[in-house]
Amino acid sequence: MTSPTDSTECTSQETTHDAFLGGKVYVHQPKRGRHRAGLDAVYLAAALPDGTRGHVIDLGAGVGTAGFCAAARLPDIRVTLVDIDETVLTLARRGLEDPANGAFSSRVSLLEADITAKGSARHAAGLTPAMADHAIMNPPYYEADRFRASPNSARADAHMLDDRGLEPWAKTATDIVKEGGSLTVIFRADGLQELLSVLKGRFGAIEVIPLRPRQEAAATRVLLRAIRASKAPLRLMPGFVLHEGDGSEFTPQSKAVMRDGKGLGLSAR
Repeated sequence: MTSPTDSTECTSQETTHDAFLGGKVYVHQPKRGRHRAGLDAVYLAAALPDGTRGHVIDLGAGVGTAGFCAAARLPDIRVTLVDIDETVLTLARRGLEDPANGAFSSRVSLLEADITAKGSARHAAGLTPAMADHAIMNPPYYEADRFRASPNSARADAHMLDDRGLEPWAKTATDIVKEGGSLTVIFRADGLQELLSVLKGRFGAIEVIPLRPRQEAAATRVLLRAIRASKAPLRLMPGFVLHEGDGSEFTPQSKAVMRDGKGLGLSAR
């Protein structure tokens, strides 16, 4: 899926220039010491239905992989990448300046803001109420009291929730998404209960879409789609299988998503 090409220096850190979606998207990201984007970001972007329009906010965007992939596939959206980490936003900006991303870069902007801050601070930073038609997010997967953090502080920040858990992320998504707008999240499967808990009363018409590494395996990730202020009930969807048999070969559907830039074929909400 990724194809490292050259290494450069960004804020005294080696970076790689990686191809996604068969070369439709190129991402500049740290070679080591920080989170590196992969399958989760691609599937998060692919979960937006074909024909999606309007303003998409990528909360916790990192170097911009999910937002770039969404913009590359969906010509009628504009994307705002939101992160608090100045280093990854610098790399996201480099990605927007990359000629290889010229087909969509004019529709993508950056916003430095703390997603977990209180409302007044978020609003002052530019995360204003009802600004988004759609929000996507790939929040840190792990709670600090359940998992051992990486000794690298930057990597830990990308992977570990603080003691407030997912609550600040849900609160911000609720604030910025218009009534009737959508939220799409990718998260670890064993964290689904917490995710559903923080969305209760805020989002409805929830669809849970399991992602299984192999046909007979339990899901390790879930995609969750929801509608702001809806009262419609939750639905558990069939989900997707990532790999063929016992090996690492991707299924035809996974190849279409990851190498050809196809969407998951999910219906508009």
